[in-house]
Amino acid sequence: MYATFYNLKKKPFQLNPDPEFFYNSAVHKRALAYLRYGLAQGEGFVVVTGEPGTGKTMLVKELFGSLRDENTVAGLMVTSQVGAEDTLRIIAATFGLSYDGDAKAVLLKNLEEFFKLKAREGKRVLLVVDEAQNLPIQSLEELRMLLNFESEGRSIFQVFLLGQDELRSTLQGGKMEQVRQRITAMYHLRPLESEETKEYILHRLTTAGWAHDPEFTKEAFEEIYRHTQGVPRIINTLCDRFLLYGYLEELHVLDLEAVRLVIKEIEQDAVRGQPPSYQELTNVDAPMYPIESGRTVPVTGSLEDRVIQLENLVFTLRKTVQKERALLRKAILLQLDMDEVYREPLDEA
Repeated sequence: MYATFYNLKKKPFQLNPDPEFFYNSAVHKRALAYLRYGLAQGEGFVVVTGEPGTGKTMLVKELFGSLRDENTVAGLMVTSQVGAEDTLRIIAATFGLSYDGDAKAVLLKNLEEFFKLKAREGKRVLLVVDEAQNLPIQSLEELRMLLNFESEGRSIFQVFLLGQDELRSTLQGGKMEQVRQRITAMYHLRPLESEETKEYILHRLTTAGWAHDPEFTKEAFEEIYRHTQGVPRIINTLCDRFLLYGYLEELHVLDLEAVRLVIKEIEQDAVRGQPPSYQELTNVDAPMYPIESGRTVPVTGSLEDRVIQLENLVFTLRKTVQKERALLRKAILLQLDMDEVYREPLDEA
């Protein structure tokens, strides 16, 4: 919707990681340097950790893009909540090897032969494990054992582990000494600073074909940073809603008041999206339920009174949903009208 209104080539703040929008901030540049250093070493583990949404998956895609002309066979493993033997099967599947029903010994033999075959071709095998904080300790041990495979005295298999903060805690555990000894590089990805947040937003807008419409005020940038704390995924979510709001209100300058309204809407959506627990429904003292924008009331009294109050809550929420649906219908009709305007010259031709 808003992409056409603001003459953008594509949505600049989509959540799906797109390497075209990769922003090489100081922290991401440093993380990539660690990844490439580890890759140059050609052995062991390279570990990158960070909070959810800080751009670890985008880093992987950017790295894979730079490997196209190198002699590296890279595979991405994203399903990491599995047992040790299933980990071997997933690795085998990642590189196109037989895995269904094979015993562990067969899996190991097939993987070793594959690694050695690629080594004879002058290539090396790299496995990138995303969301690696979900790997059980035994799976990490299996990966460590795979690192022992060699050909002519050199390592033929390497692993990059990308995960949240819990991964660092796991690796610091008492049973992880041998795994720690095989780590060649480790880096923690922090969120963006205030000025980096502004540059990140401008970079994504420019990549999408932005021609300074809409304009963001200085105060709007500051408020976006305050709310998101520099986490790219949260920035994308907020800015996507911000541009949608600008389109619906036909704004060409997005200021502090506008971004605060959008933040308030997002926070209200988050509250409405959390259903009350059984304890909240039956506990007289604890709950406070949102009834209208900016106002909450407690659910109190006898069971019959609470049922009546909850029915009133449901009725109010239904009215809210109806209003939001009406707004959405309006937006869709506006989009259809705009599409018709853009089609007219083509039809005349």
